[in-house]
Amino acid sequence: MNHWEDFLAPYKQAVEELKIKLKGMRSQFQLANNHSPIEFVTGRVKPVSSILDKANKKDIPLDRLVEEMQDIAGLRMMCQFVDDINVVVSLLRQRNDFRIIEERDYITNKKPSGYRSYHVVIEYPVETVQGEKKNFWLRFKSGLWR
Repeated sequence: MNHWEDFLAPYKQAVEELKIKLKGMRSQFQLANNHSPIEFVTGRVKPVSSILDKANKKDIPLDRLVEEMQDIAGLRMMCQFVDDINVVVSLLRQRNDFRIIEERDYITNKKPSGYRSYHVVIEYPVETVQGEKKNFWLRFKSGLWR
């Protein structure tokens, strides 16, 4: 289990750092007495059992998890209105503390199930005592809060 703790540590750190930064954005809107497009922010690191299940289902070798599994860690920013999602995505594109790898627009192109969200996959560098770790991905989801 120690191997998994070491493997997931930078993901946990990234989620906590980004939650603070995104909640800070929300606070900045509130301090300026402006409508915040971010209703709330949550984050998580996928449990080991879910990582193993998904790797097995998608035939991803364990030594390729970093490169091939985009949702080991994720953040969710909930918005009250559809237009708020566009504002949040625009704000994410302007940031220079991570690099956007991929975007998926399920607002304009909603899924047959009716699912509506906007996904942004990023590469985020994390400073650790062993040096910078940045070759891993996190997924942002901006969706409607109901």
